[in-house]
Amino acid sequence: MTEIDRILDQFQRGWDGDAWHGPPLQEILRDVTASEANARPIAGSHTIAEIVQHLSYWRWATVERVAGKLVSPQHDEQWPAVRDASESAWQEALALLESRHQAMMHTLKNLSDAQLSQPIAGRNYDVYVQLHGTLQHDLYHAGQIALLKRAVRA
Repeated sequence: MTEIDRILDQFQRGWDGDAWHGPPLQEILRDVTASEANARPIAGSHTIAEIVQHLSYWRWATVERVAGKLVSPQHDEQWPAVRDASESAWQEALALLESRHQAMMHTLKNLSDAQLSQPIAGRNYDVYVQLHGTLQHDLYHAGQIALLKRAVRA
């Protein structure tokens, strides 16, 4: 098994597989309604919808960075405002996350282990660190979503 295969396996486990941390992200999100996604049960926290948009952004940014592009987001770019709290907008946000996840996985499947040591433009780390950082970031936010979901249903 190559290192890329191992990284792909970890992303798959966190997305819809057998994750050690608990339910994978897709399972956590599966039954969340638009109302729940846009609720703010903890003052000062992000909503589930905001986190989903943030995760979508970082899947896109990871693909761009792996391709050698300079991506240095401002706060509002990586945390875009949710402008529509409707069920259709929520379903679109979930579909965007899914499509960006698939695009990221496609990008990773086409990487070689040798490419893991390529530097990320504008950063002092390489593709390997970017991928592991994105994975850690996903799991951190999956835990937040799980807690927010529990809080909104309490």
